Amino acid sequence: MTDKDPLISAWFGVDFGDGVVGAFRECTGLGSENEVVESKASGPDGKYIIKKIPGRMKWNNITLKRGITDAMDMWKWRKMVEEGDIQGARRNGTITMFNTKGEPVARWKFINAWPSKLTGPDANATNNEVAIETLEIVHEGYERVQ
Repeated sequence: MTDKDPLISAWFGVDFGDGVVGAFRECTGLGSENEVVESKASGPDGKYIIKKIPGRMKWNNITLKRGITDAMDMWKWRKMVEEGDIQGARRNGTITMFNTKGEPVARWKFINAWPSKLTGPDANATNNEVAIETLEIVHEGYERVQ
């Protein structure tokens, strides 16, 4: 087995289908976890031991951050949820990690995602920083496909 260099990410492309797309500078939360269930069992010597077994699994929320633009796609998508159209807001999609050459180096597919939170930029006219908007999505599962 040969050692491989870790992948370097420059940006993330996200495609939620139906016109909700974007390039993001930060993507966090790709992961899952299991609750831990403790069970009391009798050991070989008759003493009780605590066994830890995997319980219910849950998917982490995915948080995406990008510089704000005039694109309204995420705001329109979030508005669907605000107006109660959860079923209409659900999207399958992909997150693609690109390297500094713009080449795709990793990809994840997720299902039934909808925006649970959308935050606009902090207003501060005294600094020279890019204004950032943050999108948090919930979903019902994902897999790494590349």
